[in-house]
Amino acid sequence: QCGVPVAPHQVLHNAADLSAVPASLLPGILKTTRLGYDGKGQVRVASLADLPAAWAQLQAQGPAVCILEKRLPLAAECSVVLARGFDGQMVHLPLQVNLHRDGILRLTLAPWSAPTLQRAAARHLRRVLEHFRYEGVLNIEFFVHRGRLLANETAPRVHNSGHWTIEGAATSQFENHLRAILGLPLGATRARGHAAMINLIGEMPSREQWLGNRELHWHDYGKTARPQRKLGHITMLGETARERDTAARRLLAAIDPAGLREWRARTR
Repeated sequence: QCGVPVAPHQVLHNAADLSAVPASLLPGILKTTRLGYDGKGQVRVASLADLPAAWAQLQAQGPAVCILEKRLPLAAECSVVLARGFDGQMVHLPLQVNLHRDGILRLTLAPWSAPTLQRAAARHLRRVLEHFRYEGVLNIEFFVHRGRLLANETAPRVHNSGHWTIEGAATSQFENHLRAILGLPLGATRARGHAAMINLIGEMPSREQWLGNRELHWHDYGKTARPQRKLGHITMLGETARERDTAARRLLAAIDPAGLREWRARTR
């Protein structure tokens, strides 16, 4: 309704709706419309014959409206964080490119130098914020498909992909959220150099091994370790994108080799 492009999809309210799904939407991903995150609430569907089992799997977690979304070849996944105050003032952070593996965000690089996409992302978010008269911080994740942005997911709150802003932006997403909901002026959102945010998933690496890097910032959430759980993150800053990327690759090679392989595959 806001004019923000999305992937081809169909809303499924109940099992009877499955019979009306066109074959053109397959292969696809069946998603719950609420409370899905980090790969949860999603099932890959290869064909129409697989759809009933996927539906039953998600409904077993509790009755939910679902969306079947067509799988598309993606050039990248990116997101942008924008804040809107009581007075309608809006500021947005630089566009950031994200790398996911197993449905979980592994790496965010910011700013991502893609001026045309940056302008489109900010325009899309402004439409959504104005439509809902939203106050606070909101994030939208986008697919980059054939040079266009397709909205994939929204988080009406501060977002994991914006955690780099704690050290890497003039005003963090957290501070601007508080400013917005308290009716205070919003802060500047320019990037302080080039940032890489790496999620620490499943287990925490040895902090003593990495804290010798003065441009590395360590965040431990104090959570109990378990597979696929976000336990913390590291933010690394560089004066140039090349410097940042070199440092991020070195760190990923040590703590998440599969994530590094995924990154290299995406950037070939």
